[in-house]
Amino acid sequence: MCGHSSGMIGFPLRLLAREVYDRVCAIKGEKAVALITGEERIEPENARYFCCTVEAMDRLGGGHAFVALDEAQLSADPERGHIFTDRLLNARGREETMLLGSATLEPLVRNLMPEAELVERPRFSTLRHAGSTKLSRLPPRSAVVAFSSEQVYAVAEALRRFRGGAAVVMGALSPETRNKQVELFQNGEVDYIVATDAIGMGLNLDLNHVAFGALSKFDGRRKRRLTPAEMAQIAGRAGRHQRDGTFGTVSGMRGGSAQPPEFTEEEIYAIEEHRFAPLTHLFWREAEPRFDSLPVLIADLERSPDQPELRAAPEAIDLAVLKRLAEEPFAQDIRGAGKVRRFWEVCSLPDFRSIGVESHARFVARLWQDLQKGYIGADFVAARIAELDRVQGDIDTLQGRIAAIRSWAYICQRPDWVLARDEMAARARGVEAKLSDALHARLTERFVNRRTAILMKSLGQDGSALPVTLEDDGALTVEGESIGRLEGFRFVVDPQAAHSDRKMLLAAGEKALPGILSKRAEWLLSGGLDELELANGAINWRGSRLATIEMPDDFAKPRLVLAREVSILPEAPRKALEAGLLAWLEAKIEPLAPLRQLAEAARDPSAGSEARALLHTLIDGHGVVSRENAGLQHLPKELRPYLRKLGVVFGALDIFAHALLKPAPRQLLHALGIDQRPLQDAMLPVIAEQKRLPAGYRPAGSQAIRVDLAEKILRAAFEARAKKQGPDKKPPQRFHLDIALPISIGLEEANIARLLGAAGFRQFKAKPLAEGAFGPEAPDSWGWRPRQAGERRDGRKGHKGTQKGQNDRGRGAKRHDKRGKPGGPQRAAGKPPRKTGGAFDGLADLLGPGRIG
Repeated sequence: MCGHSSGMIGFPLRLLAREVYDRVCAIKGEKAVALITGEERIEPENARYFCCTVEAMDRLGGGHAFVALDEAQLSADPERGHIFTDRLLNARGREETMLLGSATLEPLVRNLMPEAELVERPRFSTLRHAGSTKLSRLPPRSAVVAFSSEQVYAVAEALRRFRGGAAVVMGALSPETRNKQVELFQNGEVDYIVATDAIGMGLNLDLNHVAFGALSKFDGRRKRRLTPAEMAQIAGRAGRHQRDGTFGTVSGMRGGSAQPPEFTEEEIYAIEEHRFAPLTHLFWREAEPRFDSLPVLIADLERSPDQPELRAAPEAIDLAVLKRLAEEPFAQDIRGAGKVRRFWEVCSLPDFRSIGVESHARFVARLWQDLQKGYIGADFVAARIAELDRVQGDIDTLQGRIAAIRSWAYICQRPDWVLARDEMAARARGVEAKLSDALHARLTERFVNRRTAILMKSLGQDGSALPVTLEDDGALTVEGESIGRLEGFRFVVDPQAAHSDRKMLLAAGEKALPGILSKRAEWLLSGGLDELELANGAINWRGSRLATIEMPDDFAKPRLVLAREVSILPEAPRKALEAGLLAWLEAKIEPLAPLRQLAEAARDPSAGSEARALLHTLIDGHGVVSRENAGLQHLPKELRPYLRKLGVVFGALDIFAHALLKPAPRQLLHALGIDQRPLQDAMLPVIAEQKRLPAGYRPAGSQAIRVDLAEKILRAAFEARAKKQGPDKKPPQRFHLDIALPISIGLEEANIARLLGAAGFRQFKAKPLAEGAFGPEAPDSWGWRPRQAGERRDGRKGHKGTQKGQNDRGRGAKRHDKRGKPGGPQRAAGKPPRKTGGAFDGLADLLGPGRIG
């Protein structure tokens, strides 16, 4: 066409006309090329080249130098064949006319146009039958052909699970949506396309294989088997130019036990050898009927052709609508050639919505009511278009809106139907484009899993070559699609992935992990060690465990057991990471040096078995043990200075290593999982009493106090008692105690007596001032006595005599007054003194003059 001064080509599909229009514009320029379809009209003033649908092209060729008709064999189509036949018989170019079609049309062309020159263009590639294939084993770059929207959706959904998705092409889609779905396949985002027989015409695809999901279809009247020519039209999509293609069937479409469709030997031979039965007739309908009246018009449209090669076309929907509305009362008013012609044009409105004769006839009748008075108002058309301008809804809803907007786009293209035609047509095209974009997005969202499609192409490759990228936030992506994330060194599959995809995503991630984790380990050692933390006996990073810590008995050289996800690192980076973690851990546990020193002393044979036993008890208590459990009765006094040099404090109630009561070692012991007791992070002096006390604290009424501060308060009490001793160096029965120190530490006054009571101190309340007396109240006095063997901390003996024990304590004070000797009744001469027990065994050595041990 471009080699002539002007030209016109009629195409069977709007998208084909648009495709060729774009190519001719690139050659001749937009001002010289026109596009005319039922729903779109681009016609520059000086256009010389016209790309049209067959229905929209001039039936005589428009007087152009060149005229062509594409897919001329569609003249035998029951629905549209009469239009193709009319153009085949009448459309002529001044210089050249070209009819493009199947060889099956050749005998009829020879009979109808003996002067025509027949030129055959052989197929350069071969087409071979490949048998039946399971849907899950289809080769890449395949098309699956089905013959119902339900089957198309089912196959596309299955391919989404098996192969990451498929493009979808159906006749019900708008041309824009079909083009975008085809582009999805052509650019390689998906390797499969599922289509109806619409794929057999006007779509040039890079296909290697065409698989038929069925070999029968419903043609509008009955369900029938495809003819070999129809099969070949579809199968011929496989292979391009000199690249061979294959065709076959797909199994498992209707259940695992259903037999797949099979080609017959004759059909296979016909398709592979391109040998088909020639067409015996073409469908024809009067293209220029008379418009004298509706009955005359109907009679002309139903008239049979005179030539034997032509056959009267089956009743198309435009004729069916005309005959249906001719029975309505308003048809009596349709008189005159102009009005009848106009009414026929309205009845010729295509049924884009495929709603059938009755429903479509009602829509046409409503349209005629507006048109018989002149034009349709722009406001009315704009309102109808606005009603369809909504992109919400599922696939079927959007398809319905697109079909409806195509009807209005067709109406707006008519030159004498709508006021402000150009503006309304532009609005309709804009809404159709928007709805097409939304439909394409819905189809892609439902039937394409881009992530799976990418991985299916990559999983067979070398894992190191897999295009996995680690993002700054820890996400792992393949060509922009997330497959999961790294939590520390642990790969976690994307939680939004479907259950069926998780195994594949895990395989993809683990293939690329060694290389990615090696880089992550290198980064961690170079600058990320500050993010490490100790918790529950393990080294954690960003919430993920890297290694479990095994502390030896001497707390000197910890060992690491690497987590499984870290152990899959290649040997060199794994060893480097392990060494780096060990170095970091050894520096981190330096505050445990006092505990390490105690452990070294406990292994020293020269320390003596008694001292070593106490050290082991102290280590088992993680730096703190009560006097009751310390076994001090077995420790010789001469060993105590040795232990004090190691930092061991012998308190009135507890034996402890003061250096281990600081926050750092307590936090470390808890983080390493060595001390399972609750942790007080800051090791505050006083805290509220808890059901389970943190390490390093002892109860004091409704509070708990750190053991070293409790010892400080008790030492102050013993020093106050020692200062009150008389000239005979005997301790006083009662003394006064300044409680400013425990109050400043944070103990409440009631809890001071509870703490001191645990060490044997007893508070005596002062008598109140006599009535009418003035002056400061007398301070309370305090007394002390060691607890007797078998006596509990509340002063009771054994498990009996609760009240008796309290009474005995009172009588003990009275006996002191009567006999003048502290400590109860006089001992018999020559008898050894009775030993005290419990917390105060061996306490006498602490109570020397002016010194508390």
